[in-house]
Order: sequence, then structure tokens, then C-alpha cells
Amino acid sequence: MTEPRPLALVTGASSGIGFELARQFAEAGFDLVVNAEDTTIDTAAAKLRSSGTAVSGFQADLRSAAGVEGLWAAVQATGRPLAAAALNAGVGQGGPFVEIPIEKELEIIDLNVTSTVRLAKLVLQDMVARNEGRVLITSSIASTMPGSFQAVYNASKSFLQSFAEALVEELKDTDVTVTSLMPGPTDTEFFDRAEMGDTRVGAGKKDDPAQVAEQGFAALMKGEDKVVAGSVKTKVQAAANDVLPDRLKAKAHRQMAEPGSAE
Repeated sequence: MTEPRPLALVTGASSGIGFELARQFAEAGFDLVVNAEDTTIDTAAAKLRSSGTAVSGFQADLRSAAGVEGLWAAVQATGRPLAAAALNAGVGQGGPFVEIPIEKELEIIDLNVTSTVRLAKLVLQDMVARNEGRVLITSSIASTMPGSFQAVYNASKSFLQSFAEALVEELKDTDVTVTSLMPGPTDTEFFDRAEMGDTRVGAGKKDDPAQVAEQGFAALMKGEDKVVAGSVKTKVQAAANDVLPDRLKAKAHRQMAEPGSAE
């Protein structure tokens, strides 16, 4: 008898980094449960199945507790232990904080922060009970700088980075690992959805999501605590953020993210 294939969960998997992470898992011999909030997850699941991987697509809006619980029920319904999870779903919004509707800011918190905490609680309780498993949390190099004109988004990523690193310490005596993935600006739908097309960062050159996912997956499988993923430029920026004062980082972020800065 052959060994059963391991099972992985990937959220925000319909496109971008999430889809490329799912592809990495598939190519490494994992079966998948993939999630997104809309029907595009069905198309993504079909593409991933073409490699021979068993893929279950589950549409759910993780901003709600019901969406998170429904997704976890779908994972449990497979009757298989979850070997790995990539908690990748996220959203952003650019612009002046005082002008952005509060509903959009709260959506960032609900998806990036609250849903990640809810799902991590369920995933990690199960993994720790079995004393095995790997979790990847998509943070960002945005977590290392005050996000002028992306104030709530960067703050949400700072939360995730702190959260992930705290879990690393809590779980160090177990066989469960947590890895934070810290990409820089990446060529996905993020900037269009965040209404940042007229910003310097939105209009500028971006990293390849496949490269980001490959580096993130490799770090996850090695059990590394965190990885700055993407181009050399992104890695240099992250290193600079380790030493620059916050006031300078906030000013630099303004130059990249202020509406109209691409002109």
C-alpha cells in the first residue's frame, strides 16, 4: 500500500500568492482544500487538479465567523489530518485614513486579523493535539513600517507578524511549526482592489508571485520562523527597515503610497 498524500489548506487561493502557494503544495505531492470568497475559487481548483492533485474548492467569506467555521468544517469533512495550512487571505485599502469609509477599514481588520486568529486557533489546536503540522501566515514587509496612506493595512500586517512570532516561541517544544511569509510589492490584483493604481508603489515594478510562493513554501517546509520573499530589492528594503527610525519609514511609505504619487 502507498502512503496517503498529505493534506494542505490554502486561503485566498484563487489568484496571486495564494494560488501560487497552492501550486507549490500540489507539485510537492499534497492534496488540497482551497478557499476564496467568490466563485473564482472553482476555476483555480480546476487548474490545480490538472496536475493530478485532489482539490476541494470551498467558497466562503472569512470575514465572518460563520465563514471560518464553515471552512474548518469542510477540512474536517475530509476525514484526514491537516498537514499544513497557508493562512493567506487578505485585503488592503489605500488613501487618507480620514477619507476612507470606516466599513472598508473594518473589512481589513475582519479579514487580515480576526479571520486569521479564528482559523489559526482551530488549525493549531488540532495540530498541537497531534503534535505535527506546519502553518504559514502571510504577513508583509509592510509589517515593518508605519503605513502612511495605508494605515490600517500596515497595522494589520504588524499584528500578524507579531502574532506569528509569538506562536513560534509558544510552540518551540512541539513538532508544530509557524512561519511568517513577508513579501514586498507583488504583481497581484492587490493594488487594483486597494484603489492604489495612481500611487508610485501601485504603478511600479513588482515581484513575481510565483517566486514569492516558492520561497515561502521552501521556508515552511524547512520550519523557518520567517522569510522575506521576492526579489533582491525587496530583501534589501526589509534589511533597511530593520535599522531606519519609524519616522523616516513613515515618510518613505508616504512617497510610495500617497494618492497621485505615480505622476
